[in-house]
Amino acid sequence: MSAAAEGAVPGPDGRPRCPWGLSSADYVAYHDEEWGRPVHGDDALFERLCLEAFQSGLSWITILRRREGFRRAFAGFSIEAVAAFTDADAERLLGDAGIIRNRAKIEATLANARVLAGWFTGELDALIWSHAPDPTARPAPGSLADVPAVTDESTALAKALKARGLRFVGPTTAYALMQACGLVNDHLAQCWARSGSGPAGT
Repeated sequence: MSAAAEGAVPGPDGRPRCPWGLSSADYVAYHDEEWGRPVHGDDALFERLCLEAFQSGLSWITILRRREGFRRAFAGFSIEAVAAFTDADAERLLGDAGIIRNRAKIEATLANARVLAGWFTGELDALIWSHAPDPTARPAPGSLADVPAVTDESTALAKALKARGLRFVGPTTAYALMQACGLVNDHLAQCWARSGSGPAGT
């Protein structure tokens, strides 16, 4: 059976989990405690948006293991604080081994913060969550092969964010954000963590 066709797999504690959530202790904790659980708040969503952008082209575990480094480097992902970063801060970030030192992604993060600093409180939260699909519209995925990489909603979300001036927010990144922040519940049908994750009704 291919990995994509594989359904939930028992973990060390015997509870069935999404296969990707068993590859390391970091993944188990992230899968069990965070992924798919609703996230609200502009700064919290800004963090997830930034991390998903930095993940582009890399494995998520690479980002997860540097998460505290990212938080230290980007002032806890306070939109107001990051928006005030200077060119000197950008150069500092390029020399910070605790993050992914990609100039385009760093510059996009700072530019996005400056855009978002001009929004009303709660505006980013409202915009992102306005793209959450009807939780009853798609059945629970039985295997990884049933989990999409892009949806109509993520394409619309990416378009809306780009129209408002944000960078590094393509449809695939937008869908990863939707999965991580609980706009959709892509825990597999037999995964123990599916209950309590995702929007109400999933």
